[in-house]
Amino acid sequence: MNTICDVYKSASQPEMYLYVAKGDGLSRIPAELLETFGEPELALTFVLSEGRALAKEDAGLVMRNLTEQGFHLQFPPLQKGELGKSPEAI
Repeated sequence: MNTICDVYKSASQPEMYLYVAKGDGLSRIPAELLETFGEPELALTFVLSEGRALAKEDAGLVMRNLTEQGFHLQFPPLQKGELGKSPEAI
């Protein structure tokens, strides 16, 4: 199954992205998340499919999250020293 997906970047959280199904828009996003996320800025619209390669996320996981909770939140990558470990050790 293919889904047209909008990806929003956070105005207040660098490298944080919110994936939503285009048809749903931001309607399924909890208010608390939107408050923390900040003003969403549309960064990209693309066709998401199970086998599609994404730069930093697993397409299957994104699709499951869109179906089950209505969104997928991509966090910024951990920097070396965060949580006392290098990203390779996590």
